[in-house]
Amino acid sequence: MDTHQPFVITISRELGSGGRTIGRKLAAQLNVRYSDKNLIQNLMEKFNLSTYEIERIKGRKKNWLADFVEAVAPVPNSGAFVGFDPIKGNDWNAFVKVDDIFEAESQILRAIADEGSCVIAGRSGFFVLKDHPNKVDIFIQAPLEKRIERVMKKQGLTRQEAQEVIKSVDKSRDNYVKRWTDVSRYDARNYDLVLNVGDMTDDEAVAIILKYLRFNNK
Repeated sequence: MDTHQPFVITISRELGSGGRTIGRKLAAQLNVRYSDKNLIQNLMEKFNLSTYEIERIKGRKKNWLADFVEAVAPVPNSGAFVGFDPIKGNDWNAFVKVDDIFEAESQILRAIADEGSCVIAGRSGFFVLKDHPNKVDIFIQAPLEKRIERVMKKQGLTRQEAQEVIKSVDKSRDNYVKRWTDVSRYDARNYDLVLNVGDMTDDEAVAIILKYLRFNNK
């Protein structure tokens, strides 16, 4: 990946691995935008961005997402996606099909990537942006015990509840990825870097990723 040109880093992660926090911190270190599942969902809800709406906006304006991406999430120096406080909308179309939602999310991700360098966590970014010319795909994983402890702390759950949540989310995320990509999210061939963060802090994980990027910088 050439960091002197617009680039995209996608981060797939196991629940409780700290992948989202690592992604945010990485984006802050690189001074680029950060996007994750919650942001994409909230943008879709706030702006009622079904596939139909996206096509309508695209027909009206060539660079259809540029203005509100910059307004809602400028680059870090002026307040990036990092720490974004979502504003829920009230007009989300409950009848939009699942296929439409995936396509809308995909178009939003591509538009964000087109706006400049960014870190994107989740949402099958490694697949959606597979044709991006300057991209690194990363998978963050951790031992189950560490994941359980993190989920217990973050969500205020008992150990049993945390285990059940992790099991359910692991299954649903893998099913989601398989549905749209025909591959397992656990297949290391999807990624340029697979990082087990079991024995490291979030900041140490970010430091390793930065070293990897510098090593592979053209």
